[in-house]
Amino acid sequence: MKYLNILAILLITACSTQGQNSKVQTIDKSEEEWKAELTELEYYILREKGTERPWTGEYNEHKEKGVYTCAACGNILFYSNAKFDSHCGWPSYFEYATDSSVVESKDYSHGMVRTEITCAKCGGHLGHVFNDGPPPTGLRYCINSVSLDFVAE
Repeated sequence: MKYLNILAILLITACSTQGQNSKVQTIDKSEEEWKAELTELEYYILREKGTERPWTGEYNEHKEKGVYTCAACGNILFYSNAKFDSHCGWPSYFEYATDSSVVESKDYSHGMVRTEITCAKCGGHLGHVFNDGPPPTGLRYCINSVSLDFVAE
């Protein structure tokens, strides 16, 4: 059922007008609902803004073609053709998939100033973006594997 929902999202996205900034229908659930749906590690990362250990994530060295979606809600986040090996220990992408993929906000935690990346649909914490990525964007979206699901092409 989960894959059918993701397929439906892919079809809707493919049929939408490119370049149009569409309004995202957000998900509003209680923390109790999230705890019931997510694994302990998914909850820690997606809802409590945790971080998985480097080089331990399922998608760090993943090379298949397809689409990376939010593990909590199935929102399309990144296409595999934007993935690159940054040697940082987490999956990295130079751009997100659509205007409805992510939200960027300032993160002042841990004595640093960073840009946090969250899912635009459910608000789940994905990771951070840095200015040391490859062309064409020069950005590196450094994402926790636990925050992701993958749908093969």
